[in-house]
Amino acid sequence: MTAPDAGRGIGNGEETTTFGLPRDSFRILHVSTGNVCRSPITERLTRHALADRLGDPLWGGLIVESAGTWGHEGAPMEANAETVLADFGADPSGFVGRELLDDHVIRADLVLTATRDHRAQVVSMGHSAGLRTFTLKEFTRLVRAIDPATLPPLEDGVVERARALVRAAAALRGWLLAPTAEADEVFDPYGAPLPFFRSIGDEIHEALDPVVTALTGVPART
Repeated sequence: MTAPDAGRGIGNGEETTTFGLPRDSFRILHVSTGNVCRSPITERLTRHALADRLGDPLWGGLIVESAGTWGHEGAPMEANAETVLADFGADPSGFVGRELLDDHVIRADLVLTATRDHRAQVVSMGHSAGLRTFTLKEFTRLVRAIDPATLPPLEDGVVERARALVRAAAALRGWLLAPTAEADEVFDPYGAPLPFFRSIGDEIHEALDPVVTALTGVPART
């Protein structure tokens, strides 16, 4: 299922219904370094999973985008990243790299970074980003500890459920620590051969699965 390029032309955080986007929306921002490897893979795998779970190309108001702390503005994603996405049946087309800007952080309801350094850089930008910024694997670890029954049902809307999930994860952060310093990291495959890209793709896919299940209340299809 192919959706319009959410986060690159769909919605602007205002009261609009551009391309049919619901007025109430929730922005997920994936952040890595160059925005050509990890964050594009994570962005497009998230979109693919959401479309698969919800059956709606606009995902009930969820907008998924990405940027890089040293983003290659205007660059395509790495060819190996495109191959990894194709392995999962996700759509790599139309991607354009972006440098992380204040406006991206301001508009994001949830920021998921590849590493702790990226998380620190986002938080250092201000905009009250601390409570809504996590590494991807950190967020996965916290989400696994949240009882789904405590979240709003899907009938109340995906956006409301997503906001509650972020609040619950933020409340757990100081109580549920990573087993090692590296446990919350997704390492950079830039310049690496395809097998390493595929291993990173598998890591990202595995980390995203419980997150998307918690966001949507719908498990992955078997």
